[in-house]
Amino acid sequence: MDRPEVQRSGAPGWVRTAVLAVPPLVLAAAGVTHPMELTRATAHHWLVVHVALVPVFPLLAVAVWVLLARDDGVLAWLARGSAFVYAAFYGALDAVNGVAAGVLVAQTPVGEAADPTAALRPVLRIGNQLGWVGSSAFLVAVLLTVTVLLRRPGRRPWLGAVVVVAASVSFLDSHVYWPRGVVTMVLLAAGLVLLEPTRARQPGWSGPVRPVDVRSFQRPISR
Repeated sequence: MDRPEVQRSGAPGWVRTAVLAVPPLVLAAAGVTHPMELTRATAHHWLVVHVALVPVFPLLAVAVWVLLARDDGVLAWLARGSAFVYAAFYGALDAVNGVAAGVLVAQTPVGEAADPTAALRPVLRIGNQLGWVGSSAFLVAVLLTVTVLLRRPGRRPWLGAVVVVAASVSFLDSHVYWPRGVVTMVLLAAGLVLLEPTRARQPGWSGPVRPVDVRSFQRPISR
């Protein structure tokens, strides 16, 4: 008798993989052209890049929720909370140092200030601090997520865990600048995808259900 296939609920595998991989790869692609400095010459490009990335940075937090979709433990909820903190604070960095600073420098008339970014340094400093809180929260979320996944029965995703943790550590101060930030995002995408197959194995999962041969229970009828 053929063993029945165990169906998995939730979104198709390719959808989950896309949700995990596409956002960091988009960030990596944006990082290739990300200006290294904010100046009058780069202000417009700086602004366009950061406006485009406003909805992309928070999607890294969604990866944590996808990987922990049906985990209800304390560590899983702490990871989700940390991912939310990342989305809030790193989004603030993008809004302050990316969008707001880009607009102010781009709109500064030529000749009004030799270095328009000089007046923005206190604002940029606050933005960097917000970003550090966000990237630190992302690292915490990743560490908690990896811990939950490694505690599940079955194959341990050690390779994915190592890659995604290394990328998250690099993300603390790399942003998406070329080249380190770009490599960081590519590694993050790879690590998240390597972790994804373990999502289908919930705690207590012990493999496919074996069919019962009902013929073994049949007994001859006595007369």
